[in-house]
Amino acid sequence: MSTTQSDRLRGLLEPLVSAKDLDLEEIEVSRAGRRRVLRIVVDSDQGVELDTCAELSRAASELLDESDAMGEEEYVLEVTSPGAERPLTELRHYQRATGRLARLQLNDGDELVARILKADDEGIDTEIPGVKGRKPTARRIGFAEIAKARVEIEFNRKDGKNDIAADSENDILNDMHNEEEA
Repeated sequence: MSTTQSDRLRGLLEPLVSAKDLDLEEIEVSRAGRRRVLRIVVDSDQGVELDTCAELSRAASELLDESDAMGEEEYVLEVTSPGAERPLTELRHYQRATGRLARLQLNDGDELVARILKADDEGIDTEIPGVKGRKPTARRIGFAEIAKARVEIEFNRKDGKNDIAADSENDILNDMHNEEEA
């Protein structure tokens, strides 16, 4: 997708997404056979409910139909949340991942898995799980040290929530509903 089209779509859709108290995380236009797919990824501090995705999908569809941002060619619209193993690229992503495990690839080449305890403007406070009976260790990691970060799926989270049941079920339901809408 060209920067111009991306900027036009973001400018068109961001106010609509913000009006629903959501963050516009990503806009992606790709090809699926002869059709194009416009994928809009949204999130919020409380997560994204299926009904919210459906409402946003209808409103975005109307708005896109009224504009020429997608041109005349057919496309499929998908509105979804980031998913279970979402990448962490913004402060708000780290704040939303507080209490969760994350795989961090550091600029020096090291890779570690740590639980995010707190995130602020400079970096994150983490707890690195102990190995072979050792106690967990605390570590402060600045954002400048992090090359990539991604939430890790946990089957037995400390807080008792199951990532697969919560995140994947919502994503599957969102995708199924959005496909029905298109």
